[in-house]
Amino acid sequence: MSRTHLLTGAGSGIGAVLAQRLLGRGDEVVALARSEERAQELAADLPGVTTVVADLAFPESVGSLVLPEALDSVVHAAGVVDLGSVAELDVEAWSTQLRVNLVAPAALTRAALPALRAARGTVVFVNSGAGLAAHPQWAAYAASKHGLRALADALRGEEAESGVRVTSVYPGRTATPMQEQVHAQEGKDYDPAAWIRPETVAEAILGVLDLGPDATVPDLTIRPR
Repeated sequence: MSRTHLLTGAGSGIGAVLAQRLLGRGDEVVALARSEERAQELAADLPGVTTVVADLAFPESVGSLVLPEALDSVVHAAGVVDLGSVAELDVEAWSTQLRVNLVAPAALTRAALPALRAARGTVVFVNSGAGLAAHPQWAAYAASKHGLRALADALRGEEAESGVRVTSVYPGRTATPMQEQVHAQEGKDYDPAAWIRPETVAEAILGVLDLGPDATVPDLTIRPR
């Protein structure tokens, strides 16, 4: 039976692979796009996808979304990163990462909760190893991801009686465009073969989405070999 999923970050990396896999098996995918132009690009790249438009940099924009009446999952795979020391990062760098990586997922989840409850669906937050430990130069990004972990933990308890399951996935460094950007910020050469394949993380998320009704996966950590 076809299921319906709402995805952020479907345009690249883990989110793109996951969208392709879900569409390929006949599921319905609703992809969030930041603009009408981006929505058209997603529709061209992911035949069969449905798009809705809201800019995660402005979390209040998700309030006007028209979503399906039932959602089997919401997968939060979008994110931004801007490295720098606490002494260097300005307020805008902090604010942008917190808005996109934390406040927007909270706002979108709130908007989707009626549909998730209707389907007893699953919320997946694609977190990061930075959501488990913070290192020098990663303060703002790690703070947003630590907050995302707190959001997931609170939501899990709040929605347990409604049948909505909540999973945090903590991938280590994964060969995505974001990882290439991180290497550039770090001043390091980028070798995608050194890191986890996005296909590997997408397969793990599919396992969470396909889990039987008798169990839940609260947290899933994936590390490079």
